[in-house]
Amino acid sequence: MIGLVLAAGAGRRLRPYTDTLPKALVPVDDDRAILDVALRNLASVDLTDVVVVVGYAAGAVEERKEALEKRHGVSLTLVHNDKAEIWNNAYSLWCARDHLTDGALIVNGDTLHPASVEETLLSSRGPGLLLAVDAEKSLADEEMKVQVDDERHLRRITKLMDPATAYAEYIGLSLVEGHAASTLAASLQATFERDPDLYYEDGYQHMADNGAQIGTVPIPSGTRWVEVDDHADLARAREIAPSIPGASGS
Repeated sequence: MIGLVLAAGAGRRLRPYTDTLPKALVPVDDDRAILDVALRNLASVDLTDVVVVVGYAAGAVEERKEALEKRHGVSLTLVHNDKAEIWNNAYSLWCARDHLTDGALIVNGDTLHPASVEETLLSSRGPGLLLAVDAEKSLADEEMKVQVDDERHLRRITKLMDPATAYAEYIGLSLVEGHAASTLAASLQATFERDPDLYYEDGYQHMADNGAQIGTVPIPSGTRWVEVDDHADLARAREIAPSIPGASGS
């Protein structure tokens, strides 16, 4: 199994930081970025072979590749998404499809969280696809919300859901087993061919609609995490980052 970080996004709501950097490289604590924390988390659970999907400002990641490998004890493979600035991330994850055959723990490059989330996913393996969710957070319109059945298998995942009907928020980490890789790749392709503006989570929905069993696992109670989309999120990330190992050299 490998680690896989989606870091192709432009993050326009974080300008001027993202005038020259992808969102994953915006600093959150001293000289550390979200990508630093993600790589440290993956290394801490022995996932040291990591694929990073790059696109917008890919050169900034390429320039830091050797330093990132040395700092976190990982081996990085960069996969280029040539449509990162015009298509959404269903295509971005599909670009890494050839690296999913032995399984992958997939991390959104804009989600700051502790390694306990990776540990939770790895300790709950079973379904071909498993999603980390926050069942405690109060939800609004922006969150990627999920509905589940009585066994916590995914029924629906979308932002376009009445928050009152949702079970939890998908926090941007998932684990795909190798035997489900081809099904996931086909679902992602069907998704972006239908509409290139769709999310990879819409690919997950396509899988569920076609009979795939997709599990969900709640993250540990009280976990402090944030998806960094705008400056308010960045301020939150900088508040919690010092408490997360890997964010400040702790």
